[in-house]
Amino acid sequence: MASMMQPQIILLKEGTDTSQGKAQLVSNINACTAVADVVRTTLGPRGMDKLIHDANGSVTISNDGATIMKLLDIVHPAAKILVDIAKSQDSEVVGDGTTTVVLLAAEFLREAKPFIEDGVHPQNLIRSYRTACNLAIDKVKSLATSIEGKSLEEKKSLLSKCAQTTLNSKLIGGEKEFFATMVVNAVIAIGTDDRLNMIGIKKVPGGNMRDSFLVDGVAFKKTFSYAGFEQQPKKFLNPKILLLNIELELKSEKENAEIRLSDPSQYQSIVDAEWNIIYEKLDKCVQSGAKVVLSRLAIGDLATQYFADRDIFCAGRVAEEDLQRVAAASGGTVQTTVNNVIDEVLGTCEVFEEKQVGNERFNIFSGCPSGRTATIVLRGGADQFIEEAERSLHDAIMIVRRALKNSTVVAGGGAIDMEISRYLRQHARSILGKSQLFINSYAKALEIIPRQLCDNAGFDATDVLNKLRQKHAHASGEGAPYGVDINTGGIADSFANFVWEPAVVKINAINAATEAACLVLSVDETVKNPKSESAQGDAAAMGGRGRGGAFRGGRGRGMRRR
Repeated sequence: MASMMQPQIILLKEGTDTSQGKAQLVSNINACTAVADVVRTTLGPRGMDKLIHDANGSVTISNDGATIMKLLDIVHPAAKILVDIAKSQDSEVVGDGTTTVVLLAAEFLREAKPFIEDGVHPQNLIRSYRTACNLAIDKVKSLATSIEGKSLEEKKSLLSKCAQTTLNSKLIGGEKEFFATMVVNAVIAIGTDDRLNMIGIKKVPGGNMRDSFLVDGVAFKKTFSYAGFEQQPKKFLNPKILLLNIELELKSEKENAEIRLSDPSQYQSIVDAEWNIIYEKLDKCVQSGAKVVLSRLAIGDLATQYFADRDIFCAGRVAEEDLQRVAAASGGTVQTTVNNVIDEVLGTCEVFEEKQVGNERFNIFSGCPSGRTATIVLRGGADQFIEEAERSLHDAIMIVRRALKNSTVVAGGGAIDMEISRYLRQHARSILGKSQLFINSYAKALEIIPRQLCDNAGFDATDVLNKLRQKHAHASGEGAPYGVDINTGGIADSFANFVWEPAVVKINAINAATEAACLVLSVDETVKNPKSESAQGDAAAMGGRGRGGAFRGGRGRGMRRR
């Protein structure tokens, strides 16, 4: 009786929403699977695209998992984890496999759901999933084939196959051979340089995809120019290049400067001094022997005409990243002064020319001595199409860079997933207790990749998966490289058909998906703070009372009575 009389302890603020136990864990799993259902149909060569229309009215057409996840603006706290793993997969480390990682994480959770509903403790599942993840990664490493020690031509061919596998599922998949060769040449051109911005991608609307080309050097759009520009030469052989970060304009004295004159004739000497300063700068540029002058800041009309009279090409307001790429390629150094410009700070290239590309003029530096940069000029019809082509090439560039550094590849087309699944099922039989069931469910979840590839291509997934299971069950291991054949709807040797992907992509995807699934499973209570929901309402309510009445138009302090 005494215990019934004890007062209720209020721990959290009134209005705080708490949900805990089995029901909220199942709710989180449902939210994650709902997110995966959005990107599910974009997987593989026959994947569909998504058209995303945002509040600003801009339209994005894409089938890149990470791009779609970023644009969806997901608010559910558990489902946001899937957005984070898609972003991490798309980051500098890997670049591709974003849809794969979201699908795997959701499928691991979907397989865990019946166990949670039956009362299994989440920690038992998490332990088994982590064990299965380590086994799967070891299996990928053992199945990976190295492309090290090959000649440059062989390596180019192998890397091109990896790029084609990535481009297969993109909008530009129809021209995959053309773009794969371009991407491989671009990545080999920058060598060991880790900076991705050393490969520039410039977009020019108009023409068709085949009009795209690779510049072994730097290309950028012609900058704003003044009168006199047309008189400058538009082509040089082996020119010296001067890179500046200063304005070459006639600058009057600052507005707030005060000059006191005792004699009106002195005014002319001040005006002359301003002119002498700019002429001195221009003379020093000419004396340096440079034939191409680029500056990040403006080059005025006086300077443009001055250079034109002396057969020198100049461009002002060049974008920072383009200037840095010219510096890296030509071996020059960006100067912040024109005093003491020595030969060591000047860059050079074999050919500089200004060229018409579509409706745009491009300044192109090719045959650069350092050669640590390349530029892909993309052509295409619609702006959305070119944007998607750029995202596709980004994925392909990342994949080729990964394959070049971690020179091991595995069979794609769902082959590696089926082989790991078979291996884990076999391993599960040797385990005592409930873990056998959990590892089995993990193995089953891995089959989502080949299953989804079939569904997206319109094939009978059950029929194809049965064929794959039978092929992979051979004790000799000859069926290990067999995956889904997208062209015929049957199965084929993915390795022999050059459907390859870097092993690091698959390892990263399995790792990230397992971590995300374990993270969602380990949450047993969700607490929603009421303040965060009402904060916006409070801000709106305060509008009329604040100084100046920003929202309600109220008369704040200092406003006149009308």
